[in-house]
Amino acid sequence: MSGNSFGRVFQLTTFGESHGPAIGGIVDGCPAGLKLDLARVQNEVNRRRPGQSALTTQRDESDQVEWLSGLYNGQTTGAPLGFLIRNKDQNPDDYDHLARAFRPSHADYTYQKKYGIRDHRGGGRSSARETACRVVAGAVARQILEHNGIRLSAYVERVQDIAVPYGPKYVDPEIIDGHPTRCPDHATAAAMQERIEHARTEGDTVGGAIVLVGQGIPVGLGEPVFEKFQANLAKAMWSLPAVKSMEIGSGIAGTYMNGSKHNDRWTVDKNGLPRTETNHSGGIQGGITSGEELVLRIGFKPVSTLMKPQESIDAAGNLVVIEGKGRHDPCVLPRAVPLVEAMALLVLVDHWLINRASSPLV
Repeated sequence: MSGNSFGRVFQLTTFGESHGPAIGGIVDGCPAGLKLDLARVQNEVNRRRPGQSALTTQRDESDQVEWLSGLYNGQTTGAPLGFLIRNKDQNPDDYDHLARAFRPSHADYTYQKKYGIRDHRGGGRSSARETACRVVAGAVARQILEHNGIRLSAYVERVQDIAVPYGPKYVDPEIIDGHPTRCPDHATAAAMQERIEHARTEGDTVGGAIVLVGQGIPVGLGEPVFEKFQANLAKAMWSLPAVKSMEIGSGIAGTYMNGSKHNDRWTVDKNGLPRTETNHSGGIQGGITSGEELVLRIGFKPVSTLMKPQESIDAAGNLVVIEGKGRHDPCVLPRAVPLVEAMALLVLVDHWLINRASSPLV
C-alpha cells in the first residue's frame, strides 16, 4: 500500500490501524534547533481525541504521544521525528458482524476489491483514527510557523442548515474551544448541539462545514504550475475522511457574481504596502499567496455509521441488514476542526520551507 506520506520538504509518513496496537508517524525535514513545546503538541492531539464531550464517540483513548527520535534536550536535531500513539481502548468484537459485509458509504468494498484483503475492525487503515498522527505533525508545523508570524484557526461554521450569522473571520482558538461544538457563536452553538443530540437519539448522523482563516501568511508561497498553493491545499483537505467539498475565498458564491464585483482591486494601506480592498481570492492569486488572509471552507458529509438498520450486501452478494455497534460520532465536525488546521499547517510549513530555498537573491 502506497500513499502514506504527505509533503515534499516537511514530510509526514503515518502508520497503524484503528484497532491495532498503535498508530504513529515520522516527520522528516523538520529544521534543527526548534525548541519544541511538547505540552502544546499534546494539547492539539487532545482536541481531536475521542470521548472529549457528549457529542463525540465515547471511545476512551488518552492519545498520549510517545516521542521516539529527533529530539535532544527539548530541541529538534534535524533528524526524523518519530512518535507513537498506543491504542488502549480497543473493542474489535464490535466489528465481528462486518467481517464479510460491506457497510454503506465506507471503504469496505473498495479496499476488498483493491487489495483482496481488508481489516474490518473499524476500517483498519481507512479509519479516521489515523488522523491523530496528522495532528501531531501539524502541531510541530504550527510552532515553526508561529516563530515567523503565521497563525490560523478553524471553527464549525454550519451543522446541516444551522450556520453562524456572519462570514469567515479569524477567531481565537480558546473561544472556539469554549463550546463542545467548536462554534464561536453562542446562540448558533446551542442550536447545533441540539441538532447533533437529536441525530444521536435517532441513531442518525449530520454533516456541515468548517471555516479556516489564516493570518500573517507572506506573499509568495506556492509553486506554479502543478504545485500551486491551492492545489496542495486541495490534496491535503481531500485526504481527510468524510470531506465532500472545499471552497477558497468566495467559493461557490463567487460563481454567481460579475467579474466587476468579484475582482480584488489593489490599493495601498496606511504604511504604503500593497493590499486588496476585498479578498474574494481567499489569499491566493495565480497559485501563490497574496499576503491577504487565507480563507477556506471545508464541507463534511454525515458520518456513514448509523445506529439504525441499513440494507447492504455481503462479499457473496447476498442482501444483509447492518446496524452500527460500538462507539461512533453522530457528527464529525467538532473533532474535525484540529484536522483541518493540521493539514493547512502542513501545507503552509512545506511551502514556507520551499520558499526559503527559492527566494530571490538580494
